Amino acid sequence: MDEASIMDSISDKNGNVVDLSNIHKSDKYPKEQITTKANYIHANDDEDDSSVMITFDTYSMSNFVVFLTFVASISGFMFGYDTGYISTALISMKKDLSNKELTYGDKELITSATSLGALITAVFAGTFADLFGRRPTIMFSNILFIVGAILQVCAHSIWQMIIGRFIMGFGVGIGSLISPLFISEIAPKNVRGRLTVINSLWLTGGQLIAYAIGAGIQHVENSWRIMVGISMIPATIQLLMFIKLPDTPRYYCMKNDTESAKKVLQKSYSNATDEIIDLKIKNLIELNNSIHGKTVYHKVFNTFKELHTVPSNLRALIIACALQGIQQFTGWNALMYFSGTIFESVGIKNSAAVSIIIAGTNFIFTTVAFIVIDKVGRRLILLIGIPCMALFLTTCAVAFHYIDLKFEGNDIIAGNGGFSAPGIIVIIAMIGFAASYAVGIGTVPWQQSELFPQNVRGVGTSLSTATNWAGSLVISSCFLTMLKSISPPGTFALFAALCVVSFVFVYYCYPELSNLELEEVQLVLTDGFKIKQSQELAKQRKSEHIKQKKLLQMMEFNNTQLEQIDTGLLEESSESASISKKLIEKKNNNNAQFTTADEFRSQQQALGNANVTVGTGERSGERNEDNFGSSEYRVSTYQGETILSDTEDD
Repeated sequence: MDEASIMDSISDKNGNVVDLSNIHKSDKYPKEQITTKANYIHANDDEDDSSVMITFDTYSMSNFVVFLTFVASISGFMFGYDTGYISTALISMKKDLSNKELTYGDKELITSATSLGALITAVFAGTFADLFGRRPTIMFSNILFIVGAILQVCAHSIWQMIIGRFIMGFGVGIGSLISPLFISEIAPKNVRGRLTVINSLWLTGGQLIAYAIGAGIQHVENSWRIMVGISMIPATIQLLMFIKLPDTPRYYCMKNDTESAKKVLQKSYSNATDEIIDLKIKNLIELNNSIHGKTVYHKVFNTFKELHTVPSNLRALIIACALQGIQQFTGWNALMYFSGTIFESVGIKNSAAVSIIIAGTNFIFTTVAFIVIDKVGRRLILLIGIPCMALFLTTCAVAFHYIDLKFEGNDIIAGNGGFSAPGIIVIIAMIGFAASYAVGIGTVPWQQSELFPQNVRGVGTSLSTATNWAGSLVISSCFLTMLKSISPPGTFALFAALCVVSFVFVYYCYPELSNLELEEVQLVLTDGFKIKQSQELAKQRKSEHIKQKKLLQMMEFNNTQLEQIDTGLLEESSESASISKKLIEKKNNNNAQFTTADEFRSQQQALGNANVTVGTGERSGERNEDNFGSSEYRVSTYQGETILSDTEDD
C-alpha cells in the first residue's frame, strides 16, 4: 500500500485528512501532537456521536497494565484450583467425613455447594463493584475464599464440608466475575481479548496444578485437607497485593475521582500526553453521567431497568447469558468435577494422571486462544470449536456403549474387568474435547464485558456470570445421577446434542466483536444482531489499526531524518551556524534562490569563509523538513548534490 492511500484513510479528531508531506510545517498539526500517536475513533454516519471516544490502542502499554492483569487473574487461578482439587478429593476422602463412604448424593452436594454460593454472589457482585469498587470487591472475595478453605480443612462431617465449600463459593463467584471485568477496563482494545484470556489461562493453570498436587499426594493420609489448605496461598497473595494497587480508571470516573483516574492512566500509558488522558477521562465521565439517578443506589436501580428495556442492552444480555450457559451445559465442568470417577469407570487405576493430561491439554490450548483470539476473532473460533466438541462427545458416547459398566454401591465399575480399547478411545476423545473447549467456548464467554456499555456493564456481567454458575449448579448436582439414570452413552450424547444447538445460536446470534471499542459494540446490537455488519466493521477496524501502525512507522522514520539533520546542524561551529542563519535571512530578504549546494557554500564563504555540511539524503529525491528560526527550509538531494530551498518555492 502506498503512502498516499494510507494518508487518505487517516484523519484527525475534526475529520481532517492528515497529510504527512506537510505535517511538520503546518501549525494545524504541530510536531508535539503527531508524536503523541493519538488515535481517534469516529462515528460513522449511522453512529451516535456519543460513541466517539479516544482510545489508547496505538500507545505503548506499560508493564504496569500487564502487572495489574496478572494480579487480577489470580482469581482465575483460585477458580480453577477449586474445580481441580475437588475431583481428587472426592476419591481420597473415603471415610474421613462422618465416618462413612460418600454416596453419589454426598458427592453431588459437596461439589454443587460451591456453585450455589457462586451463583448467589454473582448476581450481586457487579452491583457491589459499582458501589464499592472493583478492587475492594476482589479483596472481599479473597477473605470469603480463605474463610471457606479454613472451614473445609477443619471439617469432620459432610455438612461442615458443604458449608465450607458454600462460603468458598461466595468468593469464587465474585472473583470469577470481577476479575475479567477489571482486566477489560484497564486493557486497550487491540489486546483486550488476549489480556482477558490471561484470566482463563490462570484458571486452567489452577486446574493443572491441582491435579498435579493430587497425583503426588493421593496416597498421603488426609491429602485432600492439604490440597484445600494450599488454596489459601493464592488468595492471600492477591489480597496483600491489591492493598497497594489502584482501581480501574473507569470506576474512578464513575465516582468523579478524576485525579485517581489520571494517575492510573499515566502509569498505564507513560507516553500519552496530559491532553489525551484528560480527553479520555472527560469521555468516561460523560458516559457515566448518561445514567439517570441522583444517588448511586438510584443509578443501580435505573441500570437494571435500562439493561432490560434498551434493545441493544437486552441483546447483549441474551448473548452473554447464552454463551455462559453453553459453557456449562456442554459438559466441561462435569468432566472437571468428576474426571476421577469417569476414568475409574473405564478401568484406569491412576485416574489422577489422566486428569493431569486433560488439564494440561486445556492449559496448552487456552494458550493458543490467548495468541489467536484478537487475530482470528471470537466468532470464528466458536464456529470451529463447538462442532469439534460435538464430534468428540459423540465419540465418547459411542465408546461408552461398548464398555460394560456396572453401578455397585457408590462406585462405577468396568464390567469387562478393566482397561480396554473403548477406554482408550474415551481418553483420546476427552483430550480432543478439552482442546476444542479451551480454544473456543472456554475463553470467549469471559469476554462478556465487551458486550455491555459502561452504564450497564456491572449488572450485565453479573447476570451472565450468574447464568454460568446456575448451569454449573445443575450439572454438578445431577451429573452422577444422569450417568446412572440415562447411562454414560446417553449422558454424553445429550451434551453433544446441546453442542449442535449451541452452534446454531452462535451462527445466527453472535456478532464479531474483535477490535471494536467497549462502548462501540452496542451500535452493532442496536437493531438486531447484525452478524454481517459486525464482521465488516471488525475488518474495517483491524485494517485501520494496520494503517495507523504504518503511518506511525513513517512518522518515526520522518522524525529520525529530522534528528539526523538537527545533529548535522549542531555539529557546525558557532561561527558557521551564525553565518548560515544570516545567509538564510539574506535570502529571505532578497528573495534569492540557491540551486545547488556549491552555490550555497560559495555564499557562505563570501560571508565568513566557512564550509558547512547542511545534511544529505541517502536516496535521490528524499526530502527532510524542519523549522530554522522562523523560516522553513528543505534539504534534498539532486544528482548527488545537496540542495537547500524554501518550502515556498514549491
